[in-house]
Amino acid sequence: MAELTGRIALVTGAGQGVGRGIALALASRGAAVALAGRTVGKVEAVADEIRSRAGEAHAFSCDVTDPDSIAALVGAVVDEFGGLSILVNNAQTTVNGALLDVSEDEYGAVMDSGPRATWRLMRTCHPHLKGGGAIVNLGSAAGVRWDPSGYGVYAAAKEGIRSLTRAAACEWARDGIRVNAVLPLASSPALEQWSQERPDEAGDYLRTVPLGRFGDPEDDIGAAVVFLCGDDSRFITGHSLPVDGGQVLMR
Repeated sequence: MAELTGRIALVTGAGQGVGRGIALALASRGAAVALAGRTVGKVEAVADEIRSRAGEAHAFSCDVTDPDSIAALVGAVVDEFGGLSILVNNAQTTVNGALLDVSEDEYGAVMDSGPRATWRLMRTCHPHLKGGGAIVNLGSAAGVRWDPSGYGVYAAAKEGIRSLTRAAACEWARDGIRVNAVLPLASSPALEQWSQERPDEAGDYLRTVPLGRFGDPEDDIGAAVVFLCGDDSRFITGHSLPVDGGQVLMR
């Protein structure tokens, strides 16, 4: 289970939830992992967890809405590890609400941390990923559900990320960079809070999942990301993969 030995992965939003799970999965398959997040204590804790499992990890502070912070992050990761093989764009500010209720500032925060940050990170990492690198961006089923009422801004951000994923996959194929997206449905602090605040809605939502459960951030979502970053998926690029227990029918 060391198919990523020798690879260097950068995971944003790696301090908790899905980002933490992805980082743990990548490390367990042999990758050295750079963990980026706004709260240094959280990413340091995940780095310690990886090292306790005999993996290699370092924590970095980054605000993905700040282009200077992104440039500093990528430079620091390359200096620390000597290169970069994998980029996972997971960080995302989430604001839910009806379109008439979301403020200008809230809309900007979602877009700046989502598609704009994804675009900036991909561009900044591009020179280091040429010749065999892989990018995995995080989309969401919110962007493809038949009724995104109450989640429209978040859905728009995630669909923007999917569009950027497809464009980068096509434009950078000649550079040897594969770019894919996953649409996860996983247990996370945000999901747990939502379930507590809206138990009836959460129960109805879970009943739309054929496998009848939420995914594990490491064993389900992380494993899918590992696959998309490894050699077994070398002929897959530009793809959006729901990892959601069968909930979404992609068309």
